[in-house]
Amino acid sequence: MWDGVCQHLSRSDVAAWDLPGFGAPRPQGFGSTKEEYVDWLIDRLEQVGEPVDLVGHDWGCILTARVASIRPDLVRTWAGSSAPVSAQYDWHPLAKIWQDPVEGDRFMNELDPASFAEDLSKLDVPADVAEEMVRRVDGSMRDSILKLYRSAVTVGAEWEPELANVSAPSLVLWGTLDPACPIAFADELGHAVRASRVVKLDCSHWTLIQKPAEVAAALEAHWNA
Repeated sequence: MWDGVCQHLSRSDVAAWDLPGFGAPRPQGFGSTKEEYVDWLIDRLEQVGEPVDLVGHDWGCILTARVASIRPDLVRTWAGSSAPVSAQYDWHPLAKIWQDPVEGDRFMNELDPASFAEDLSKLDVPADVAEEMVRRVDGSMRDSILKLYRSAVTVGAEWEPELANVSAPSLVLWGTLDPACPIAFADELGHAVRASRVVKLDCSHWTLIQKPAEVAAALEAHWNA
């Protein structure tokens, strides 16, 4: 997801972390809930030893915004892309399937990689990237997706109020054509965290893949402000 953006960054101290269950092993007893992912991120950031420039896309946006709101001491700047943290947000259709105990389990049990890659391509993911994404969807990831989404049915209502506690300089990035997260939520999130900029890009949900150079330029300007 981040490879294209990283190629356009001038700095070398960049790390793109795989979350437990999403390319990294899940610790013993890890339940893949939204709260556990936030705790995991906080632990990793504490190990860094100094405030960081924290960036997240999609679920990464939701989780890092939460970290910035409850542990501002760990965050020098924050940037988030393409995910509302809002009580007004109505989950997209696929999320609702995953949140349903019956339909979500059926979806994952019957998941056909080729068909799923084709569905991703219809959502403006380049075909080669979609195929690579699907190759990484193992049993652990399927289970983590279901548990994460089921823990987050009301995440907007739960976490939105504390966005007011974000004190780090903030940047919001969004695709104007995003079918899953409408562009109006970009301004809402920007207002909630008092973002210095809300950057609207001519693309769909996948800002990192579709506009990597523009995302990298916006990030570097944000970090150097």
